[in-house]
Amino acid sequence: MSTESAQETQTYHGGRLVARRLKAHGVSRLFTLSGGHLFSIYDGCREEGIELIDVRHESTAAFAAEGWAKVTREAGVCALTAGPGVTNGMSAMASAQANHSPMVVLGGRAPALRWGQGSLQEIDHVPFVRPLTKLAATPESTEEIPGLVDDAFAAALAPHGGPTFVDFPLDYVFMEAAEPEPSPDPAGLVLAGTRGADGAALQRAADLLAGAERPVIMAGTDLYWGRGEEALCALAERLRIPVFLNGLARGCMAADNELFFSRARSQALKGADVALVIGVPMDFRLAFGASFGEDTELVVIDSAESERGHPRAVAAECYGSIPGTLEDLASAGGGQALPSEDWIAELRATENERREAERAEFEDDRSPLHPMRLYGEVAKMLDRDAIVIGDGGDFVSYAGRVVNSYQPGCWLDPGPFGCLGTGPGYALAAKLARPDRQVVLMVGDGAFGFTGMEYDTLARHGVNIVGVMGNNGIWALEKHPMEFLYGYSVVADLRPETRYDLVVEALGGHGEMVSRAEEVGPAIERAFSSGKPALVNVLTDPTVVYPRKSNLA
Repeated sequence: MSTESAQETQTYHGGRLVARRLKAHGVSRLFTLSGGHLFSIYDGCREEGIELIDVRHESTAAFAAEGWAKVTREAGVCALTAGPGVTNGMSAMASAQANHSPMVVLGGRAPALRWGQGSLQEIDHVPFVRPLTKLAATPESTEEIPGLVDDAFAAALAPHGGPTFVDFPLDYVFMEAAEPEPSPDPAGLVLAGTRGADGAALQRAADLLAGAERPVIMAGTDLYWGRGEEALCALAERLRIPVFLNGLARGCMAADNELFFSRARSQALKGADVALVIGVPMDFRLAFGASFGEDTELVVIDSAESERGHPRAVAAECYGSIPGTLEDLASAGGGQALPSEDWIAELRATENERREAERAEFEDDRSPLHPMRLYGEVAKMLDRDAIVIGDGGDFVSYAGRVVNSYQPGCWLDPGPFGCLGTGPGYALAAKLARPDRQVVLMVGDGAFGFTGMEYDTLARHGVNIVGVMGNNGIWALEKHPMEFLYGYSVVADLRPETRYDLVVEALGGHGEMVSRAEEVGPAIERAFSSGKPALVNVLTDPTVVYPRKSNLA
């Protein structure tokens, strides 16, 4: 008998096969909530050195996976038990779909042997998660498990990124099978493509830009996923183009760069002759394209074509590697600076004027606080590389206006799906991924009601984030518009001055309540130095109405 035939083939149980593929893809942490359908996967992760981070609700496990992706630009992974575990994670899948966040969701599943006979939590997940995912599948044997896990990572990371789902029948994860030969460098999968836009599209964009006197860049989340921040800054600085950012693109140009603007956006987009729309859809945040002037020539640049058609005509479309496209565009026509200095000066004057107009709100001494004063106090406490997470309605809308970002991956909000309760999961993942940075969760009192119990998770795992709550005792995003429309509001009030800080203390954290501006900074200092997950519960004025301009639908 030959030596080769004498050797026994190494086999692993299905859960170990899952864990081995996770490890091959660079996964170090799996977010989950304990469920019997997942025991074999837990055992495999334990053997492979993958840390299990357990939470109090499956939605947080899934939001933590998305948060990991947002901070690291790697695929985040969660495991949800069968039936209600998977359905509890569906809002996070929808959020990841809307944000193009690469996320791999592993599901438990009733055993195939008794399928259709009424096992505990038996339901076919695939049909109802498929509309939310790029891939949704169930292996038909233990041998199929490794290949499906690889497929899930490949689909999640291919532009545009998004969530994928694989569930594993209970009997298959306890059976054994051999592991196939590994695919080449699976951990090398990244979201950024390799090739820039094709020559004809690029030339059309370059020709438009060459004739521009009032150019503007409006960039969003897919710029971040495409790792285009360096190319963006090089293009803007070489050609002298003002830059506006939203979504995860915040921080892709530092807020103190001379070409970064935020307050002058309406004037810039309406007045531009050519706009580079980079990695951002023309959805409600850009008034479905109406934020731009009627005569503005639009050049759409992205890593892949949009899932939806453009709501208005565009002059050029460039799809491919975002860094490659921007580098080629910067070099086209000799890369000469555009005659835009007067335009830049005009926008800077508007920017300065509008920032000066905010001064009164930043210095407002009322008690309870004006939200702008609260954000002004918080800003004094933030490091340049602090990760700020927004979870709320109007309270977070203020943050979006005034919180500055200086590095990529430092601003996380729910995104266009607008799901409340994302914050603790995002914060958990952010602090685990970036333990040496400040992680600050700006949370509304309404949003806290969704996932506030996750302070128990943060305390158990020693994840010391600092939450700052805007507590106005109402659902402001609904109350004020309803009163404007009808003269009254319903189902829009919460209990005023609730001591959510005491809830956090009871869960093992540090908490305190403040009601005056001069108390905020010292309270945040104590929160950071407490060595615990913390909540500074700040009473804010419920009569302040956010100056909303966006048409949400």
